[in-house]
Amino acid sequence: MIPPFRIGNGYDIHRLVPDRPLILGGVQIPHSLGLLGHSDADVLTHAIMDALLGALSLGDIGHYFPPGDPQWAGADSLRLLQQVRAWVAERGWQVANVDSVVIAERPKLKPYIPQMRQRLAAALAVTADQVGVKATTNERLGPVGQEEGIAAYAVALLMPRTVDDSGKV
Repeated sequence: MIPPFRIGNGYDIHRLVPDRPLILGGVQIPHSLGLLGHSDADVLTHAIMDALLGALSLGDIGHYFPPGDPQWAGADSLRLLQQVRAWVAERGWQVANVDSVVIAERPKLKPYIPQMRQRLAAALAVTADQVGVKATTNERLGPVGQEEGIAAYAVALLMPRTVDDSGKV
């Protein structure tokens, strides 16, 4: 018997570099450095994607969106998240909730969290109260603490898809 819920976790980290935008949770944040990656390098969205894929034992985003593939160069990670959510739905599941944490010394992310939650929720076809986003520092420890990169962790809970009385999901 398939359990009534599935849970997955995800993690991502990218190096901070000059001359790149800093995008987290689909929100461009003013900062002197941005994240280096083949796509837009949105570590928060990538961690959520990996959590969703992990919940269904589907591997990781590198399998579906390989960094060496030119079609993903500069890709908007929210669009990739929409694709992953569609794969989740095709398999009969839906997002119950997502919780995440971004680890960064700078910039301060608190002012941007409501917008991140809204954008992520829209891509996941859920409400913002089903998407948790927190931010913390690494207390100046390690590469994230030394402002060499930004990391994110996420967990996703999936439940069976439901259909309303009109037949719509």
